[in-house]
Amino acid sequence: QVQLVESGGGSVQPGGSLRLSCTASERTFAPRAMGWFRQAPGKEREFVASTSWLGRQSEHADSVKGRFTISRDTKNTVYLQMNTLKPEDTAIYYCAVRPGIYSDASSSSTDYTYWGPGTQVTVSP
Repeated sequence: QVQLVESGGGSVQPGGSLRLSCTASERTFAPRAMGWFRQAPGKEREFVASTSWLGRQSEHADSVKGRFTISRDTKNTVYLQMNTLKPEDTAIYYCAVRPGIYSDASSSSTDYTYWGPGTQVTVSP
């Protein structure tokens, strides 16, 4: 069982920056791909970014390319650096982990088994 805890959400003005963090906890560490998704009010959950088990492969949604960057440490923490935030980035952001060891990055939410509770990001003047 993998438990995830996100942090770093908050309120920011348009054009501002935030950095989200997510740490995965499990009895025995296993290298897995990790990702970020988000869900805005009244909308479906959507892919934001993903990184492979070693961090050498990453994917970003077109809507965030050039503004958001996913990264990870050598073990179990993934980050999402969000710059030039826009009001449409307002959402609950979820961290997720794929079940397979040595897994690749993926933009499909169905490839992820473990999910964090989410952290709110609000972008408004």
